[in-house]
Amino acid sequence: MEKGGKRNRVSPRVRLQDVARRCGVSVATVSRALASEEGVRPDLRARIVEVARELNYPLPSSLAGQKVVLAASAAAMIDYARNQFSLHVLEGLRARAEALRMEVVTRTVSSAADEKALLAEAEADDEVAGVLFLTLDDEEMLAPTRNFSKPLVLVNGDDPDMRLSSVAPSNRSAAALATDYLRRLGHHRILFLTRPGRRTIARRFEGWRDRMGADADPSLVVEVGDWLPELAAEAITQRLAEKGRDFTAVLAAGDSLAAGAIMALTAAGIRLPGEVSVMGMDGLPQTALLNPPLSAVEIPMRALGAVALDLLRETATGFEMPARRVELACRIVERGSTGPALA
Repeated sequence: MEKGGKRNRVSPRVRLQDVARRCGVSVATVSRALASEEGVRPDLRARIVEVARELNYPLPSSLAGQKVVLAASAAAMIDYARNQFSLHVLEGLRARAEALRMEVVTRTVSSAADEKALLAEAEADDEVAGVLFLTLDDEEMLAPTRNFSKPLVLVNGDDPDMRLSSVAPSNRSAAALATDYLRRLGHHRILFLTRPGRRTIARRFEGWRDRMGADADPSLVVEVGDWLPELAAEAITQRLAEKGRDFTAVLAAGDSLAAGAIMALTAAGIRLPGEVSVMGMDGLPQTALLNPPLSAVEIPMRALGAVALDLLRETATGFEMPARRVELACRIVERGSTGPALA
């Protein structure tokens, strides 16, 4: 209590609406102006920032005019050449950078030496706010990042030691979602077609294994040496020759492998989805043109790029926080390649 019996008065928290009311504009306009997004006149933006300061509204820090380096690994470039996964991630990143008035500088790295040189260059450039590494989870390639002083975020990858922040699809839960979907259709012998190697793909195997439970027969796991559809077709053809059709569904760890499975099953005279259902993981637009059109778990590829940049921006302009692993939810896209299991 103050002298004279008066209570201490706590100033009410200033809201975005208060700034908008003082400036005579919408809340959306104030939000865009303070986030340095496009669509607000420079003079109006300056007025909004001035009023926000007068009212003691907490201003977000901006990286407008600065650069972010996107370093694409060999795995990312393979994705780009074969199925355009990386292309969609890049599109999302560029759109978000444009809204934030930042510049994206792309680089490719094929070795730890390339990576060290890139990081040294980025560290010395005052205009570089930070670095995004696309599809990087190799231990040797992660090593040079450990002493980098600027914000660094892994995109479509993860750091097992949790020293670096990362953004990736919810790979394990996505594969579990797909397996649950197939099991609800009555499929219990679900073949898992995969290309082993990367941790993110291993998570997809784990999701299949989790939901298969006692039905997770090791003989139902078919591995291929690359993501090429023709190699997947060869693997399925060989599996049919050795063990016959002892499965009613195929869950592929990538859409390109699912396309190969469709090729092999069709060539063997197996009806899809009447006798075998096939499901992919990625949800690439071109798979709608397959015969039959591919059901898949759709990965939010564009959002991966956008969220990664937001995470980097938050790290660069906010309080120091521990590294975070952000996983984005995925959804089922039902098309013609899946159906109920035959009784």
